[in-house]
Amino acid sequence: MPIYFKHTPVREPFAFESIGNHWNQEEVSRQKGYPLYHYLQTEKGLGTIVIQGKEYSLGENEGVLIAPFIQHSYQRVGKEWITLFSTFTGTLEGSIAKMLSNRPVVFVDRDHGTSVKGLIHEIVKKFEYSSIDTNSLSIDCYRLLIGFVERGNMQKLLEDPLYQRYVEPVLREIEMRYGEEITVGHLSEGIYVTPQYLSRLFKRFLGCSVYEYLTVYRINRAKELLMTDTRKKVQEIGQQVGFSDPSHFIVMFKKITGMKPLEFRKMN
Repeated sequence: MPIYFKHTPVREPFAFESIGNHWNQEEVSRQKGYPLYHYLQTEKGLGTIVIQGKEYSLGENEGVLIAPFIQHSYQRVGKEWITLFSTFTGTLEGSIAKMLSNRPVVFVDRDHGTSVKGLIHEIVKKFEYSSIDTNSLSIDCYRLLIGFVERGNMQKLLEDPLYQRYVEPVLREIEMRYGEEITVGHLSEGIYVTPQYLSRLFKRFLGCSVYEYLTVYRINRAKELLMTDTRKKVQEIGQQVGFSDPSHFIVMFKKITGMKPLEFRKMN
């Protein structure tokens, strides 16, 4: 029953916060939901899942992806319920909702579930090695997520000339300078295009604007600090990740995560 958790800071666009398979599933009840996108699929047996008061059955190879903070609970039917699962994070975590057209729940049928099971088994094997290729895992994570939307893979996106020439340099700039006062104008000047054109490219490739990406990136860095640097005050963390106004930081943090920074720290 292998289960793996991510214990290092998130630097990849998409990453697994946890992943596992062959799990002897126990009863779970989350009145406030889970803080990340959460996927659950039956490998063997039968389970029932209640989502916001509605009950569904999950037979073999059937699965469900649930958005953050959606109330749910599940339990086995009969003697045994073996499941696989994954939870999703990353610097582009905030764009997952847009990828899924803001659907709170996505059900996976048996045909799609068979391919999902194969992919998750393949990914779990990668975690068994001491030296893990985080870039490869990020692509795997994207493949899994995009499978809930349409067929495709991240490699095609990464090889696009426009992405390489304009988007990728801006992503690196944000990663290096997110704690500073940077604007879309400054970022677009660095690659010699207009802010409007850069935003169109971000919408095309990442499903969000430059400002949205920068904000989500900063909030993800703040989440790491809230969990790892518990002595540091919320306003200090906000300033460290690029929010000069503590009130604005708290508002944006709650808008993206569904809770205030202190609430997130206590939960984690």
